[in-house]
Amino acid sequence: MSDLKIIHNPRCSKSRQTLQLLQEKGFEPEIVEYLKTPLTATQLSTIVEQLGFSSARQLLRKSEEAYKAKELKNEDLSEEVLITAMLEEPKLIERPIVLFKGKARIGRPPESVLDIL
Repeated sequence: MSDLKIIHNPRCSKSRQTLQLLQEKGFEPEIVEYLKTPLTATQLSTIVEQLGFSSARQLLRKSEEAYKAKELKNEDLSEEVLITAMLEEPKLIERPIVLFKGKARIGRPPESVLDIL
């Protein structure tokens, strides 16, 4: 098992670019296709912490239809509700996320992940 992981969606151009960048730099990350292998609530909470986010809300893709359908804009929603929404609708999770030795970065832009390697 690798210390380096990428939470990846192969249909996402930023995700593909980030994976390619890592490979060009000589890294072979463990690829976690989160739409096929869903993350757990614990994993999502840990990722939020590793990203240095104050809330799971910062990990949400606000442009997704599910964001509007689930009324996730409501600021009164608990962390548990936000995490549960991402578990039910994994497309809501911002991507790609690179994890390395207790740190995480979102690959937007892809180069932003390099500072944790």
